[in-house]
Amino acid sequence: MPLIFRNAIVRKPGRSVVNGLSTSGLGVPDYDRTLFQHSEYIRKLKECGLTVKILDPSEEFPDSVFIEDVALCTSRFALITNPGAPSRKGEIKVMNKVLKEYFENIENITEPGTLEAGDVMMAGEHFFIGISERTNHSGADQLIRILDKYGFTGSKIHLSGMLHLKSGVSYLENNVILLTKELAVHEEFGSFRKIIVPDSEGYAANSVWLNGKILLPEGFPETRRLINNAGFDTMVTDVSEFRKLDGGLSCLSLRF
Repeated sequence: MPLIFRNAIVRKPGRSVVNGLSTSGLGVPDYDRTLFQHSEYIRKLKECGLTVKILDPSEEFPDSVFIEDVALCTSRFALITNPGAPSRKGEIKVMNKVLKEYFENIENITEPGTLEAGDVMMAGEHFFIGISERTNHSGADQLIRILDKYGFTGSKIHLSGMLHLKSGVSYLENNVILLTKELAVHEEFGSFRKIIVPDSEGYAANSVWLNGKILLPEGFPETRRLINNAGFDTMVTDVSEFRKLDGGLSCLSLRF
């Protein structure tokens, strides 16, 4: 049975967001548009029944709006990660205080392990962990040991040419995954019912299940049609400014 999300934590983008890490080649984000798109994203979370805690901007850390990378929230514990991008390591300092409002059990990834939660996809009680430039084997192995401690399981997936695992795959509950052709052939996903995004709409592979609805980025009509045809209700929101910073829908919130 799918879990129900009741809470979300987001961080407003600061003016420094225009200096965030990027390999997209799509240009510099417009700050006012990032604020508007972020507020619309929050509105969609609330429409799906989530109570949203909004953290103040952190000008010191341009990428801090992508809050998902610095923490992982599960039904049994929360995890503070150790980001692989050196410029993001300072973001974890405040997370313990924030997460203590919601979680009794809080774990940590420690050096030499690195892990960003954009590389972690939860599918029921199993967690897929991408090995990427941001998440290494030590970080993934630490997470797998922590998962085992709380009765979960985890496995590693090697990535190539992809920032994070969830850049290319999303779990839509009910044993359905949305993913790119590159990941569709991976044997780890063999038991799932697959919705494969068109080559021209790869960005939409990062979509989010929210209490029975699928939130996907605006501008990817074929992917939306495929998801609707699979029996899901969909809603869209514009995150084009965050795409310029290599960020997707899931990156912008912690949902639990």
